[in-house]
Amino acid sequence: MRKEAADKMSLKVTTIGFDADDTLWHNERFFQLTQARFSAMLSEFRDAADLLDRLLQAEKRNIKQYGFGIKGFVLSMIETALDVTNNQVSGEVIAELIEAGKEMLSHPIELLPKAHDAVEAARSQCKVILITKGDIIDQERKLAQSGLEDMFDAVEIVSTKVPEVYARIFDRHGTGPTTGMMIGNSMKSDVNPMIKSGGWGIYVPHGLQWEIEHAEPLLDHSRYHEIETLAAFPELLNRILED
Repeated sequence: MRKEAADKMSLKVTTIGFDADDTLWHNERFFQLTQARFSAMLSEFRDAADLLDRLLQAEKRNIKQYGFGIKGFVLSMIETALDVTNNQVSGEVIAELIEAGKEMLSHPIELLPKAHDAVEAARSQCKVILITKGDIIDQERKLAQSGLEDMFDAVEIVSTKVPEVYARIFDRHGTGPTTGMMIGNSMKSDVNPMIKSGGWGIYVPHGLQWEIEHAEPLLDHSRYHEIETLAAFPELLNRILED
């Protein structure tokens, strides 16, 4: 019995990771507003559905070169504009797309409801890490403006979120992935790879999701949990820690 009790204690959550964009603060809606602006600028060449599909395909092709974030998104919009106009797009349109990107890079940060409370609940019982993808300068700006910066024990801005990356992060900042937990709005990037690394994955849907981030949930896995909003996180965390 003593060995079983010790083994159970060794699997308790010691370190909790939070995704940033659309988990703690709004992000995707700014991309969707800019996509609508992009469609309006090029409406004489293609209908909105075709334009957005071409833009999505460009983003998928370019992720390996540009990574995730606004700068890569703007370059993909420019590439798509050149494509659909046979390289005849005006300089004014290109300039407007660049300006739209600059506006996105300076938009104010708006926390999602109960984001502060969720991080506070986590840090009251565990070590807490922010784990996010994207452009490092933009992510650092958003974190600084969020008012949450001092609540994290560590910040990891990564180019991709896969099981091996989570294993390294939780080895470095915690006691390994098996005692780690990740909370996020992306099944593909936040939840499934964390579970595959051996930890807990908590899915909190945002409502708006980039198609590239879609994946099916691991519903039959004991370490998969879903909550409607961050308001439900403190109770879930207590339940997992007390189990």
